[in-house]
Amino acid sequence: MSTPSIAPAIAPGATIGIIGGGQLGRMIAVAAAQYGLKAHIYCPDPDSPAFDVAARRTIAPYDDAAALQAFAESVDVVTYEFENIPSATAEILAARRPLHPSASALATTQDRLAEKSFVAGLGIPVAPFRAVDDAAGLAEAVREIGLPAVLKTRRFGYDGKGQVMLRREDLGASGFDPAAVMASLRNQPCILEGFVAFESEVSVVAARNAEGGFSAYDPCANEHRHHILARTVVPAPGMTEETAAEATAIARTIADALGYVGVLAVEMFLVRRPDGSAGVVVNEIAPRVHNSGHWTIEGAETSQFAQHVRAICGWPLGSAALAGASVEMLNLIGGEADAWSRILAEPGSHLHLYGKGEARPGRKMGHLTRVRTRA
Repeated sequence: MSTPSIAPAIAPGATIGIIGGGQLGRMIAVAAAQYGLKAHIYCPDPDSPAFDVAARRTIAPYDDAAALQAFAESVDVVTYEFENIPSATAEILAARRPLHPSASALATTQDRLAEKSFVAGLGIPVAPFRAVDDAAGLAEAVREIGLPAVLKTRRFGYDGKGQVMLRREDLGASGFDPAAVMASLRNQPCILEGFVAFESEVSVVAARNAEGGFSAYDPCANEHRHHILARTVVPAPGMTEETAAEATAIARTIADALGYVGVLAVEMFLVRRPDGSAGVVVNEIAPRVHNSGHWTIEGAETSQFAQHVRAICGWPLGSAALAGASVEMLNLIGGEADAWSRILAEPGSHLHLYGKGEARPGRKMGHLTRVRTRA
């Protein structure tokens, strides 16, 4: 006898509100359309690429209370494609419509100090860290943690922005100048993190729904170039089944503790413990669909974007199983997207262009995915 299904909170034909109009919002909107859902994009930039695939758009600042209220009233559920939105924005939206992930999850993950404290409080390994508010605090933190270390702004950093690597060999004959280092980050509140000697950078992209259902993709290995993700490979080379299971369990612990709804990515370092065994150390949490999960569009049975839509709508989560033996994703950064014709001619390559106008250096213009089928 079949079990009666429970009607989802959000049904096909409804409208998803998406804060942010970049490529992540664009791909969420495309996934929503496949399920018969509409997308309403809210973004201050009139040239946002997500507008091209959305049923509606609102062009207004993120702190425009009246525009936010009207936007919320026009949709059935709200999500966001990036985490650096004002807390007041999240509160206005959450007061009117379901907001996933929640305002509290957003607040925890958009402040690096709050995030590190939260993860460490769960008993999960992280790099040693200290809060830094001024030059004197930086000097004290360096004395406690030592060098090398990474100084990061607590908020608004991504793709290597808002951080400075501190190495003893780079300090020069004059020694360490905390005031100059803080000035280079505009004297913003910071966090100093001890450098982690890692074998590779990995991430777990996973989804959780409001009922506590959880589904994680295979951990993937990430290679960066100039602090920007350049290549992702899954399964992660050199990662044992035991370590992959440990990384996935950590992602679930974090998602459960946050009461998270939607897709998140937990970025980690693959390390070698003193006894020679492999382990992971959590670096950062991204409370959204993530660049290292773009491979899932062709490489998994359910893409991260479809999975996010399912989670925020209260639908059953899909299978995160690999669609092939292995998958490679390459970001197309700046002028690399000009090779679109060659990529299209390459058998087995799947091209995604984001509809952005100017191909500036360091700007993500698209990506390509290669799926190696099973023998």
